[in-house]
Amino acid sequence: MATLQKHGILPYQQIRRLIKERVISADLQIEDRQVQPASLDLRLGAKAYRLRSSFLPERTDTFGEQTNCEDLFKHLTMYEIPLDDGDGAILEKGHVYLVPLMEKLELPKNIGGKANPKSSTGRLDIFTRVITKFNVGFDEIPVGYKGSLFLEIVSRSFTIRVKAGLALNQLRLAVGNPELSDTQLHRLHRETSLLYKNNADPDHPNLPLLPREVRIHQGLFLRIDLQGDRKAGGALVGYKAKKNSDVIDLSKIGFYPALEFWEPVPMHTNGTVILEPEEFYILASKERIQVPIGYAAEMVAYEAACGELRTHYAGFFDPGFGVTHNKQKGTQAVLEVRPHDVPFTIYDGQTFFKVVYEKMLETPSQVYGMALGSSYHQQGLTLSKHFKW
Repeated sequence: MATLQKHGILPYQQIRRLIKERVISADLQIEDRQVQPASLDLRLGAKAYRLRSSFLPERTDTFGEQTNCEDLFKHLTMYEIPLDDGDGAILEKGHVYLVPLMEKLELPKNIGGKANPKSSTGRLDIFTRVITKFNVGFDEIPVGYKGSLFLEIVSRSFTIRVKAGLALNQLRLAVGNPELSDTQLHRLHRETSLLYKNNADPDHPNLPLLPREVRIHQGLFLRIDLQGDRKAGGALVGYKAKKNSDVIDLSKIGFYPALEFWEPVPMHTNGTVILEPEEFYILASKERIQVPIGYAAEMVAYEAACGELRTHYAGFFDPGFGVTHNKQKGTQAVLEVRPHDVPFTIYDGQTFFKVVYEKMLETPSQVYGMALGSSYHQQGLTLSKHFKW
């Protein structure tokens, strides 16, 4: 691949080119459905390893010169589980597993990467992090990295069934630093509105937020919606994961009755909700967001100053997310929230998370939306695709 001089996220067509040139390779042929507008879905390999604890392989003697993946983390391995046998295997809630991924990288010296859980993974409270050899950070793919990828999996709320070939996370590749500065982000919002008010009536256009209404500081801040969805005569603001639910097979789409796994969180008359410690919630943004075609965005983990809650495990938005040609502009962002330590009160309109925008290296030939089979295009308060009503 020719040397790229600009800064930006690699789009769909350049990811396809890297696959053709075997910069990205795999144990099995990489499928067309894995390539997204600005990312690549990474598939689980043939085995999972139950570990005693999480780890980062910064020390060279952790990996040494070993070639078998079993040798890389054998000091932490309790047992191994085949994932390519029939229906796969069950991963128990709260346990740490490590899975070698099918895909491997031979990156040139000017390309690095970052990984995120896929949206459905985050909405199931499955905590995933990519590990690379000799690296000090999770989910970071060093510039010029050559070697295997490993996925740490901890399912926090549900016991899950997985099998080889499933994709729980995604990789995006970049040249340089693609992140927009605050000045660039202000300019982009003035030129192409990024945030819209959430008017629930599809027959009336929702208005963009004025520049003075937008808060930007090292990213674009959004607020939480606790007014709720008033469909069917009720006011629903979120869902809380039930304890001791049945196993969720991640290969089954639209299969599980939602109320067997989730408790609805109703709107309170005073516009507040008390989040219970170490419970998992699905909530939604007050604003509707869009990501213009020449950009991608990441919803970054946001810790309150007191450290009482964490929002969002996933949060990568492909180019075209929320871009529509009808009266309803933008799409609500769905949040995964887990409070820590003590009950935590939140209120409608509270600043709750932020989104970092990144420039694409060039306009992607495919964008997020119905034509690509995107699961959460024009979403509202939405559970993962595995559930039905």
